[in-house]
Amino acid sequence: MGWITQNGPDLLFPSEASGTRFLWGVGSSAYQTEGAWDKDGKGPSIWDAFTHEKGKLFINETADSSCEGYYKVKDDIQLLKELKVNHYLISISWPRIMPTGIKKEQVNEKGIKFYNDTINSLLENKIIPIVTLYHWDLPQVLQEKYGGWQNISMISYFNDYANLCFEKFGDRVKYWITFNNPWVKGYETGEHAPGLKLSGIGAYKAAHHIIKTHAKVWHSYNKTWRSKQQGMVGISLTSAWGEPVDLTSQKDIEAAERYVQFYLGWFANPIYSGDYPEVMKNYVGKKSAQQGLGTSRLPTFSVQEKSYIKGTSDFLGLSHFTTRYIIQKNYSALKGPSYHTDRDLVELVDPKWPNPGSKWLYSVPWGFRRLLNFIKIQYGNPLIYVTENGVSEKLQCIQLCDEWRIEYLKGYINEMLKAINDGINVKGYTVWSLLDKFEWNKGYSERFGLYHVDFKKGNKPRYPKASVHYYKMIISANGFPNPREVSSNLIYYCFSSQISDPLTTHMEMVTEIVVPTVFTLCILISAILLMFLLRKHN
Repeated sequence: MGWITQNGPDLLFPSEASGTRFLWGVGSSAYQTEGAWDKDGKGPSIWDAFTHEKGKLFINETADSSCEGYYKVKDDIQLLKELKVNHYLISISWPRIMPTGIKKEQVNEKGIKFYNDTINSLLENKIIPIVTLYHWDLPQVLQEKYGGWQNISMISYFNDYANLCFEKFGDRVKYWITFNNPWVKGYETGEHAPGLKLSGIGAYKAAHHIIKTHAKVWHSYNKTWRSKQQGMVGISLTSAWGEPVDLTSQKDIEAAERYVQFYLGWFANPIYSGDYPEVMKNYVGKKSAQQGLGTSRLPTFSVQEKSYIKGTSDFLGLSHFTTRYIIQKNYSALKGPSYHTDRDLVELVDPKWPNPGSKWLYSVPWGFRRLLNFIKIQYGNPLIYVTENGVSEKLQCIQLCDEWRIEYLKGYINEMLKAINDGINVKGYTVWSLLDKFEWNKGYSERFGLYHVDFKKGNKPRYPKASVHYYKMIISANGFPNPREVSSNLIYYCFSSQISDPLTTHMEMVTEIVVPTVFTLCILISAILLMFLLRKHN
């Protein structure tokens, strides 16, 4: 890339002779932003069914309308133009283009037109679409009929869906992601859709089918579409970094690596090396035996499957948000099967780490560089696109001056650029996310957006946060801009924000609700007094 490390502050600047074009972008997903959950022929997804069941989510919120992204594509592309991003990461809703998830039953042309129009609009504005085929919204019919990802038949159904997408959009889409973060909590803890608590069994089984599905789709593209469309197919995996609490303790060092192997290696190892990590096979197998099971709860790949899966990724999409300290802890197998206890470790955080509000998300930039170096060593320095990196805030009041997000982005982007100087093959970075949106089982209580969305208003207006201006400067500079320019611009922005504090919201309430109500009451009281005086006079 040609990035130059500056002495003094931990900042990096691009050299004048930059190499290959680096892609800066932002992301979103269909279910979290589109809304229009039952419009224009779309079928229900497992998340539609899950959120419509009372008691499953924070104050029973749903994504039925969410950001109204289905109706505001052109508006949101204007935001992308304002940011001057190179790419936009989006996902396609499987039930929007195949209402039942089964191609031979129904293909929804209105859904196909929606995504065609979206892709065309992005390209017309010189924005590269990076498209995810699956971001958690499985068609509900497939869950009800077959048990969803617990059933091997999903491989065939998903491959049909993927090939339809390649056929309809592949002449213009050159970056495909099969699955975003396929760690399926909905089959382990039940906290996500479809809400099944199959602890220690369900997630392993679902993941096994997803890995084989990914390989099937990669081979389909490779055989049928690659020569004429010249695109790439990858997968996006999420992983935190695990750091040993005691660097002199071999047990803690091993536990920290085990943490990453159970997180990232679970999916990456089969794709890059042909099988699950040895440590994962050993630990799950050992616990399974202690629980009196004849075979491991972790499924196995045949020799043919290992060969078929290995090498099926043209790039690795990486989602990364935070880090944990790790220590060894032995859990008794008698407590029952569980992914979490299979690992024999405990996750800890440093109370000094910045934490803007979400309990799980601490800002630990140095962990990002270490994770990227781990990937380089483990998987032969693959081509990497960072597909999600960002920080949320707990919504207590409208906060457009999000200086904590700016500090987070500065730290994490800096560590990524250091990793590039380490020789790691990172070619793109995606801030998560463009908009505040529906955050799964957290509802709207957590906000990741560069743009604030007012969900109380029908048209869901968007307002830029200070981080918009900061990220825009990074994109324009292809790295870090002049710090003095950043400071002066952000100070000006924070003082001139249209919606910057609770007082604005309070004044809006006074203007829109209290004043009209008081005025109406005054008229009524005056009318009653007038009637009383007229009667008395008569």
